[in-house]
Amino acid sequence: MNNLNYVPPKIWQSDGRKTDLNQPTSGSRYELELPVGKHPLQLYSLATPNGQKVAILLEELLALGFQEAEYDAWLIKISEGQQFSSGFVEINPNAKIPALVDNSQNPPLKVFESGSILLYLAERFKAFIPTDTIGRTQCLNWLFWQIGSGPSIGSLGHFYSFAPIKIEYAINRFAMETKRLLDVLNQHLAKHEYLAGTEYSIADIAAFPWYGSIVNGWIYSANDFLNVDEYKHVKRWADVILARPAVQRGRMVNRISGDLRLQLHERHDADDFETKTQDKLF
Repeated sequence: MNNLNYVPPKIWQSDGRKTDLNQPTSGSRYELELPVGKHPLQLYSLATPNGQKVAILLEELLALGFQEAEYDAWLIKISEGQQFSSGFVEINPNAKIPALVDNSQNPPLKVFESGSILLYLAERFKAFIPTDTIGRTQCLNWLFWQIGSGPSIGSLGHFYSFAPIKIEYAINRFAMETKRLLDVLNQHLAKHEYLAGTEYSIADIAAFPWYGSIVNGWIYSANDFLNVDEYKHVKRWADVILARPAVQRGRMVNRISGDLRLQLHERHDADDFETKTQDKLF
């Protein structure tokens, strides 16, 4: 694995075992029907940055009084391969969290990819997306910017924190790109309150779990390595968003690590945040 003289073969073949989570093939690996709760919206997720996006938006919609945004949030443990169950793959053939089913539609509507879910919910409830052409376009510009930039940050996280060996080239490559992205965001936020201008939107909801986590040191423990204190406008923006109660609740949904008081493995009712966090159950 740590061969500096590695020459790629003419045709790549996996040397992994069939029991490994990462495989070069798609499709379900075992049969399992997913649970369905009482609310129209069923969220199947984990509180990764991508998973947090949808829970945050749902909590924001509920805070605005949209009762049709009530939802059940079911935990998908990706380290155990639950995303490869037949029930989950039926919703998302790409086998990635988050995935949403809207049972108020006939037939039930399956929505996957975090950006698609955010856009679907914003358009359905006509909230957190500007209605004018200029504002809407700006919102979508930054929404898709985040979707495109997420893999670079994730790649830094993999090579910096999780890879079995430290590869200087890979770490330098993705550290440079992550810092470039942080600078793009920092320069934009020096002139704008939120990503789409003066209006908090799904663009902010998409970007915060990634960039807010980076500058606060919540993921990868790379905040010192990336010298995040130099991105003062990103930090200002992240502080403003974190102060929102709906954001605080959304970050708790399907969380299975960290402070037990902030872990709500499943969410089925609003009072679950007060009664069913892990510190209350043990």
